[in-house]
Amino acid sequence: MTSQLLHDSTFYLMYGCLALSVFISVERIIFYRYTGRHARELNQMLSGDTASLDDLAMHLESNDSVPAAALKSLARARRKARTVEEMENLSQALYLAMKTRLKHRLWILDTIVTAAPLLGLLGTILGIIETFTSLAAFGISDTKGVSAGIGTALYATALGISTALFVLLFLNHFNDRIERIGDHLKILLLRANVGYRTLEGSGGNDKAAGSLHAVRGAVEPEFAN
Repeated sequence: MTSQLLHDSTFYLMYGCLALSVFISVERIIFYRYTGRHARELNQMLSGDTASLDDLAMHLESNDSVPAAALKSLARARRKARTVEEMENLSQALYLAMKTRLKHRLWILDTIVTAAPLLGLLGTILGIIETFTSLAAFGISDTKGVSAGIGTALYATALGISTALFVLLFLNHFNDRIERIGDHLKILLLRANVGYRTLEGSGGNDKAAGSLHAVRGAVEPEFAN
């Protein structure tokens, strides 16, 4: 009776993991699409002649997306930064902080990918234990019942592996989206730093800004999609 209860519990856990992974996957798909589109729009706005970092920060005051939060934080700290190096360090810190937000909840999917096959294997073992316990108690007169018990036990392994493969597909897709959005965030912060160099720098800084413009023009086509 105890092994049967544990066997059923593994199925409930796997169904719960599957439902949770579907919910997180749908939420992350919506989040990444919105964040990626907003990052591209901000890159285009910031590259214009009329849009400055401070203007965008005021315009995005009520927006809580990841790119908007990065620009607003950069605009606030920009007033206190005294050197270009401080701005670069701040941009790197903001990039790491924003990438942490992009990875939010993915640890749950990673855990499900690892745990689902183990839960399935545990369910199979418990199901086989229950089957052999029944055999020891009632003999092998009912071969159909024995076959059904073993089949149910093996179904637990199949469900665990299928759940892990399903979640792994979405997890790899999300990791790819994080890299793409992270690249857009890098370009966004580089644009802001270029504006800071142009305003605060002289001679050498203007030359560095020009070099950064050239690098930016070279890498932008790679992230146009």
